[in-house]
Amino acid sequence: MACNWEGIIGKAILITNILLSLFGIGLIIVGALSDNVVSDIETDNTKPLMDLVLFDSFAAGRLAIDLSILNIVIGTIIFVVAVVGFLGKYRGIKKLLLGCTIIIAVVFVIHIIFLALWFTMKNKVNGELKDKLIVYLKENFIEDTVTNLDPISNAWNHMFMTLDCCGVNPVESTSNDFDQTPWCTTAGSCQNNTSQIPRTCCIDVNEMTYPSAPNACHTNVTSGTYNAKGCFEVLKEKLLSQSPGSIGVVITIMLIEIINVALAVAIGCHKD
Repeated sequence: MACNWEGIIGKAILITNILLSLFGIGLIIVGALSDNVVSDIETDNTKPLMDLVLFDSFAAGRLAIDLSILNIVIGTIIFVVAVVGFLGKYRGIKKLLLGCTIIIAVVFVIHIIFLALWFTMKNKVNGELKDKLIVYLKENFIEDTVTNLDPISNAWNHMFMTLDCCGVNPVESTSNDFDQTPWCTTAGSCQNNTSQIPRTCCIDVNEMTYPSAPNACHTNVTSGTYNAKGCFEVLKEKLLSQSPGSIGVVITIMLIEIINVALAVAIGCHKD
């Protein structure tokens, strides 16, 4: 019976190592996808704004990138350790199996830290991101061009065209987030009532074509002619786009890690 019991535990360890190797690959894929999405937010043209809003120290965007990289690194470690652990059990090398079990236990602790950082990032997106965007829009949006001396104003316009969004909150009428910007209060086509939203908010415009955007869009704010979605929602969607998959894979891996460590301890303590 003892031998049969040990055999059952051994097979269970082999299965958990196979599962860990597969989910390790899954974590690498999720991390790579997330890193790609978040990295695409910041281009050379939007960098002056994104550095302030998302990618300064411990900001939401920086955390999102760090978590993506952490997923890739941890996924790689899990895959390698799971394969080595499988070989250790298959060949009956208990010391090798024990070493892998210790590493898996350490990775479990790192995953707890990952979850804490993820909740921190999510709270920053929901609690700080919109406020930051509103502040920098009100203070730095000077005109609806990409040739202004203020690089942050230019970055706003590039972001509108790149992410197909407008302002911070959704634009629903001629009264919107731009009303309190220098473009509307001090000098600019909004201040002299030529425009109500930037030409860069119009649908299908780019750096070459935005100067000839139709009046129905930037002057009359006719529905269907401009990007009505606010940039806060677009950035939020991108930052959190891979979160369900990432959290699902991490929690599944943690459960398998618990089982794997428990089985390894059981077979390690077994006396012939």
